[in-house]
Formats: sequence, structure tokens, C-alpha cells
Amino acid sequence: MENLLRPIYQERASHPDTLAIVMIEKRNQTSPLTDNLDVALLVIVKEAKQPVFIKHYEFDGQKASLTIVSDQQVQEWILLGTNRRMVDWILNGKVLFDRNEYLGELVDRLKVFPFSERRLKIGLEYGKLIRRYLEGKVFFESRQFLDAYNHIVHALHHLARLEVIDRGFYPEVTVWNQVRQMEPQVYKLYKELVESEESLEKRLELLFLASDFLIHSKSEIGAGHLLGILSEKDVWLYADLMEHPEARYYSVDLSVLLEFLVDKEFVEVVKIETKGQRIFHRGYSVTKKY
Repeated sequence: MENLLRPIYQERASHPDTLAIVMIEKRNQTSPLTDNLDVALLVIVKEAKQPVFIKHYEFDGQKASLTIVSDQQVQEWILLGTNRRMVDWILNGKVLFDRNEYLGELVDRLKVFPFSERRLKIGLEYGKLIRRYLEGKVFFESRQFLDAYNHIVHALHHLARLEVIDRGFYPEVTVWNQVRQMEPQVYKLYKELVESEESLEKRLELLFLASDFLIHSKSEIGAGHLLGILSEKDVWLYADLMEHPEARYYSVDLSVLLEFLVDKEFVEVVKIETKGQRIFHRGYSVTKKY
């Protein structure tokens, strides 16, 4: 397979902008890792007109993809966890080309997992956890149990990823295998939800009670990154917070997480007068207790 692909990747390796080339072969009959193609080639470049460019090839009954991605896009995927497959490719793929040990340094970074990145990723997972949990609770209270189930499964998944990150590891695609060893309590909740013989309503009722405690017990860890940002100024307007280079990563989850922290008294609301009578801007400030 590698010999057949050699002309393709050697051409890319000769480009001065190419930083690394990795090959990922299909491991199983069904292989989402390679989109069910026989092999995937990942080419990381310094800069590109398109952040991601993909080509598909076929030869001798074999199927292959070529993905050309910018270094900036790779860094963003790793930071935000929006393309977990990328971590698998980088850690487990076969290195065909590595300019100036770019890939080696990237792998080292993934294994070391710097604290600043960890803190941000925990915050992002916590924001997603809060949103999914609250949406699931609304569905449960309106007796839409299947929708509630869907949301609480996602909430538990974010909680599981948070636990893995908090222990200094990148969450893998098989995150529950990691959590099983690291945080049996969360793993047990998940097992009870999906395997219990109780009615769905009863399972959800018990899970919301247990999750409520876990989510609140993780408040300081989960919100630590955002609270750190809020501590940079006495008072923040929401629009200003959205402009912060790291707070913007929270995207749609920022507002719901902020309101959760107000409710838990980690953050207080500061009313700021506007030109309208009895209408105030909402400012946000970290409470003294934090």
C-alpha cells in the first residue's frame, strides 16, 4: 500500500511548506477512522488557502484519501477537541515524513498536555456538560423521556471527557475505556443508565439526582478557566467577554455557563445604567469568595 502511495506523498514531501505526512491504514472491516477507506494520508502544511482540502483516490481495488490541513487548523482541533480522530491519527499513524521534528514535538505536547490547555479544555467540556444537562432536565420534566435520555448520555460523555482531561490525558475516541480506570463512579452512572432493567423514567430520575451532585461538585474545577478570565477585570460586559481570545472558544455555551455560575454564586451581576429608564446593562464580576 505504501509503495502505491509513494508518488503521491513524495510529491507533497518535496514542498517546502509541508511539515509532516502520516499514513493511517484501515484496522477493521468497518473503519470510521479512515471513513471506511483502505488508507488515509494526512499532510500537515504551514499555511493553506483552505484550512482543509481532501482528495479521494482508487487503485487496484483499493481506496485512499489525501487530507491536506494547515498547522493552524490542527492546533485548533487539538485545543478544542472538535476532531478527536486527528489525535488518533497523530499518535498512532505511521510517520512518512517529518520536517525538523515537527510531528515529534506535536506528539510530545499531546503526551505532556500542558496545564494551560488542560484548563481551557476542561472549561469547554464543562460548558457543554451544563448545557446538555439542563436541556435534558427540561425534556425529563415535560416527560419527553427519549429526548431526555439522548441529552443525558451526551452530558455524561462530557463529564467523562472532563475527568480524563483533569488527570492529564487527552480523551480518546474510546473514552469510556479510559474513564473505567480513572473514575469508576462516572462509569457506573453510565452503565446504570444504559443497562439497568428499571423503566426509562426511573433510570433518568435516579441519574439526574446523581448527576446534579457530580456537576455541582465539579464547579470549581470545571469553571476554573472562565473564572480566571473573569478575574482579569473587575466587571465584564458580555460583549467584551466574547471578544476575549480564549473566552470566545466557549461559543454558544458561554452564556449558559455564566448564568450557572451566577446561580452558584461564583459570579455576581453588576447593574450598569443605560439611557433607558429602569433598563440596565448586565455586568459580570467574580465574587470575593472565589
